[in-house]
Amino acid sequence: MAEGQDVRVRPAAFERAAATYDEAAALQQEVGRRLVERFELLRVEPTAVLDIGAGTGTTTRLLMERYRRARFTALDPALAMLRSARRRAPRWRRLRTVAGRAEALPLATESFDIVFSNLALHWVTDLAAAFADIRRVLRPGGVLMFTAFGPDTLAELRDAWAAVDGSTRVNTFVDMHDIGDAMARARLAEPVMDMERLTLTYAGPEALLHELRDTGSHAIASARPRGLTTPRRLQAMYAAYPRGAADGSDRIAATYEIIYGHAWGTGEIFRPGERAQAATASP
Repeated sequence: MAEGQDVRVRPAAFERAAATYDEAAALQQEVGRRLVERFELLRVEPTAVLDIGAGTGTTTRLLMERYRRARFTALDPALAMLRSARRRAPRWRRLRTVAGRAEALPLATESFDIVFSNLALHWVTDLAAAFADIRRVLRPGGVLMFTAFGPDTLAELRDAWAAVDGSTRVNTFVDMHDIGDAMARARLAEPVMDMERLTLTYAGPEALLHELRDTGSHAIASARPRGLTTPRRLQAMYAAYPRGAADGSDRIAATYEIIYGHAWGTGEIFRPGERAQAATASP
């Protein structure tokens, strides 16, 4: 998720997940609601808002209902996700959709009052570059608000795989202090970070893996063992995963560390070579 993070993303997984995402994404939807609630603390009346990693547009719509006069742009690398986001937008509002990635936004400089992102920036391979481009598209005094997964996410699943063969089979995510440092290096103003942990329960490890697949969460570390996981190893991981949730049931628990961040655009003048090529697109 940050500079040099050893994660590879499979864009095709997000294309395939568009049909199953909404039913499986209860966590993403809940965190999106919590992110939108944080806008109540801001006294802003935006005219243009950008959602980075909009997915099927659930959080986009929530913010569209809050800022009814603003123009909204949804950005995502998966066209199937963007089609779902357009269908979800209120009938009386036009949602502009753009295919692209946070590291190289195909959008004009100083064109948004708000940039927000819900549980998407952890897929970014160069977070410093992403924050620098976010700063570029923010208007002076504009605000960035986002959520991302932190390093304790899926700790139980990571430990269960480690007990089987010691290999890396679960993504690792960057600490919020490192994210804050990346924001500062990108010269975003007054970065603020905080964190909470959410625990979800599942009938078993199989249900957890199905949810990860159905939400397209298939990025993997390059250190992951090559080849297919054998049924024997999979069953060994199931057996190693601790049973017993806080409610006293035999379900399994999965921890998600949720990082919240916000910062302000600076309106600084870019030196020659810093300014990205400005362009707009809509699939």
